[in-house]
Amino acid sequence: MLADDLAATEALLKARATSPVAVIPDLSGYIVSAGGKRLRPILTLAAANAVGKANPGSHALATAVEFIHTATLLHDDVVDESDLRRGKQAAKNVWGNSASILVGDFLFARAFTLMVETDSLEVLGILSEASSVIAEGEVRQLAAAGRKDLPTEEYLAIIEAKTAALFEAAARAGALSGGPEGAKHADALAAYGKNLGLAFQIIDDALDYGGTTSVIGKAVGDDFREGKTTLPVIIARRRGSSEDQAFWDRALDIEQQTDNDLSHAIHLIRSTGAAEATLAEADAYAELAKTALKSLPQSEWTKALSDLADFCVSRAH
Repeated sequence: MLADDLAATEALLKARATSPVAVIPDLSGYIVSAGGKRLRPILTLAAANAVGKANPGSHALATAVEFIHTATLLHDDVVDESDLRRGKQAAKNVWGNSASILVGDFLFARAFTLMVETDSLEVLGILSEASSVIAEGEVRQLAAAGRKDLPTEEYLAIIEAKTAALFEAAARAGALSGGPEGAKHADALAAYGKNLGLAFQIIDDALDYGGTTSVIGKAVGDDFREGKTTLPVIIARRRGSSEDQAFWDRALDIEQQTDNDLSHAIHLIRSTGAAEATLAEADAYAELAKTALKSLPQSEWTKALSDLADFCVSRAH
């Protein structure tokens, strides 16, 4: 359904990442070409088609959204000291921290150039505000690192800022680009995007501990090794014994972690039912996303968006 729109977006991603400074296209091409799910551009384009028709302006916005996302990945890998991204060596391991941060800044700038080209101050406001919120979310997560008793509300506020804000902005901007009916349905699509983003991030956090299965086809434990307190940990710690809580308090201190801690953490998350409870929370947000679509004219596009919500949560079941 989106083949032509995505092809146009991929062409723009490649064209706008060019620069006479060789390291910029090399590094940006390395991470952009690694693929990923392209969920945010898909959301932008599908939202446009749900209210009208995607067009060159929609393609520019989808590209801008992916550049913002890619820039945050480059910065995150430096902050989190991650070694892998999308199954490959993180760009910082190939080009170094400084180049990763500076190319991330370049991609942010390219995103804003694309936004300006749409001649919509409203869209520029939506995506620039989302960029600010994402940065706030990352700082908020950094401030929460090592906090053993992180409240669920604070966890949700962090992921709403660092993940759901861009999903929400992508859907709203896509709707506004789709034609005259877009403004009428922008709020509903933004609500869909926000709840989809929350569901998506909660599932990602569950997958860090293997979801509900022991074989998921991806590395587990990155969040644990970085001492991040995510929803599976919050639930397992709350439900666990005093001995379990003492384990979490020690193991989430990266200076005190041992090689056997990850397997015990996974055991506790499964034995306390925290894995199932985390997935149930994600399912609830996916249902809220699907409910938001009911006010739109029903079409193959609203069905595709509904299916996308189901896909996001199915990854860990």
